[in-house]
Amino acid sequence: MFLRLVPDNTKINFMGARKVAFALSIVLIIASIALFAMKSLNYGIDFQGGISVEVQMEGEKAIPIEQVKQAVEAMGYTSPSVRRYGADWEAMIRIERQEGDAKAQSAVIQKVREELPKAVPGIKFMDGNFIGATVSGELKRDGALAVTIAVLAVLVYIWFRFEWQFGLGAVLALVHDVLLTVGFFAITRLEFNLSIIAAILTIVGYSLNDTVVVYDRVRENIRKYSKTPMEELLNLSLNQTLARTLMTSVTTLVALFALFFFGGEAIRGFTAAMIWGVVVGTYSSVFVASPLLLLFKIRREAMLPVEDDDPTVDKSRPNQFEQM
Repeated sequence: MFLRLVPDNTKINFMGARKVAFALSIVLIIASIALFAMKSLNYGIDFQGGISVEVQMEGEKAIPIEQVKQAVEAMGYTSPSVRRYGADWEAMIRIERQEGDAKAQSAVIQKVREELPKAVPGIKFMDGNFIGATVSGELKRDGALAVTIAVLAVLVYIWFRFEWQFGLGAVLALVHDVLLTVGFFAITRLEFNLSIIAAILTIVGYSLNDTVVVYDRVRENIRKYSKTPMEELLNLSLNQTLARTLMTSVTTLVALFALFFFGGEAIRGFTAAMIWGVVVGTYSSVFVASPLLLLFKIRREAMLPVEDDDPTVDKSRPNQFEQM
């Protein structure tokens, strides 16, 4: 039996809730910016520099995370991060950058390599790396640049494909999604590293795809119902694409929740960002990108056929949302 998340021919008055949605979005954006300004983000060593050491247990035994953490702390390194990655017998130890030059950081790796097997029998050193302040600063700058270029590229793409109002609406919706994702990481204190930048770029692509589907239907309906009030036309377009939007979001979330709970610590931050991004991306395509077209007063004339006298086209629909 075919699964339907929503019934056919829904008549939900999305535009009627646009003022409430705008107010909610503004509050969330301000809160995200304030949280970032006051608490910043819990940057990983990719962005703040530090030492990472990969270890594993012999015989593929489950690695004792707490015992490893206590052993590293006993060496004099405060607040180390010890997380499983991949299999249960593999882990990544992350230590804050220590005072001194590169030789001092290499000495930390060597100390962990020599002393950890004594404290945790059966553990093996696999690899050790150090990311300096210069490299981490470049990674932070390049990550921000990548997100900015992606958003600007979206503006150009939508502008050429539709009218400028569509392009600006899509970009503002994407900025909304990115800022709320930053706020999510500021309040949850999940580690913010390069994989989160990858997640944000993926969220941009996902949200854009959803927005373009809605915008395509809006443009199609503008050409088909050239005399229909714009608010009703946007409601009609959103209802027509609602089943597709929800099905895509739900199936994506099912896979992401499976990864979040069973994928291990190594990808937990990435999947958390994706789950949040799918939710806010779906919300923004309906309650941000679409209502902005009303605010920007899109020009119907630019999207209508040159000869708009086809008798088969129903240029005016009765307002099915008036009574809702």
